[in-house]
Amino acid sequence: MHQGEEADRTENTPDVADATPRARRRVRPGRVLLGALALLGAGVLMAGGAGWWAVDHYTGKVERIPDAFPTKVPPAEQPAPSKGGTTFLLVGVDSRSDLPTTGRDAKAPAWRYGAQRSDTMMLIHLPEDHSNAYVVSLPRDSWVPVPGHGDAKLNAAFSWGGSPLLIDTVQRFTDVRIDHLAVIDWEGFKHLTDAVGGVDLTVGGEVRHMNGEQGLRYVRERKNLARGDFDRTHRQQNFLRAVLNKVMTPRNLTNPVKASELLDDLTASVSVDDRLSDSDLRELLWNNREVRPGRMVFMNAPVAGTDMIKGQSVVLVDKKKSAELWAAMRNDTMADYVAGHRLDRLGTGTR
Repeated sequence: MHQGEEADRTENTPDVADATPRARRRVRPGRVLLGALALLGAGVLMAGGAGWWAVDHYTGKVERIPDAFPTKVPPAEQPAPSKGGTTFLLVGVDSRSDLPTTGRDAKAPAWRYGAQRSDTMMLIHLPEDHSNAYVVSLPRDSWVPVPGHGDAKLNAAFSWGGSPLLIDTVQRFTDVRIDHLAVIDWEGFKHLTDAVGGVDLTVGGEVRHMNGEQGLRYVRERKNLARGDFDRTHRQQNFLRAVLNKVMTPRNLTNPVKASELLDDLTASVSVDDRLSDSDLRELLWNNREVRPGRMVFMNAPVAGTDMIKGQSVVLVDKKKSAELWAAMRNDTMADYVAGHRLDRLGTGTR
């Protein structure tokens, strides 16, 4: 599906008068990718030589998002807790701000009505046995019911109601309980990419070294991709995998100074929900310290196609196929699901 810039301007986002005029600069997806790195890569650094002290020290420096979860949803309308594992919603926001909005260096609000969009959303499921990580990208243009607003694009939920409305929306259409939230913006994307010295990616048969600015252009490209946003999603996943691989190089794993610098950049850039305590984060990192990029599974949520609704280009979720995926996430049986289903999965090569 080729969705051009015109489609971007026909979002379900309200016209808010107090949005900053200079905020028309569009900041795009890749930001959330390094949120996963902050949660998983730090555990790798710890196992590789940064030591427990480093993780204990830096987890206490991660910025928390207050009141990130919905509080007025009746219990009967909330999904039951999953039978095992932990599920994160990772969000990359279009902050419409020249200032950082997440992490310790935040200078602008993480959310203001109509001023931000969640242009990238991924569910990451970490199974109870800590054997792997499963990353499922949710199309930002998915046409779904948004509580209190009727049917709309998924990314409009964050614009209208911040993380509580986005979490409520995702939970209702997946029936998967979201345990935690991580959010990262443009400044975080640049810092985290540059912190690992950039990455090498193969584009059109040519290996290219990309820094933060170049990586942003790589993950935002869609006009010249065969499947538009669907291929762009795989680019985002591919970039995440490349960064994880870069973090795990001996130079980074065995050098305490470099490891500490990376942890400082990681924890300075990402914000997480205030339900994720320091001890919870340390336990999460420790339990998943053996997860490696080569074992991680990246996929797109099943879709039935695209359509034009109310003058907007939208993605139609395949409800039947998606139901099987969400059930596997709830039941902590993602390994069986992956083995038994044909997926829109990121391959071993680069794009």
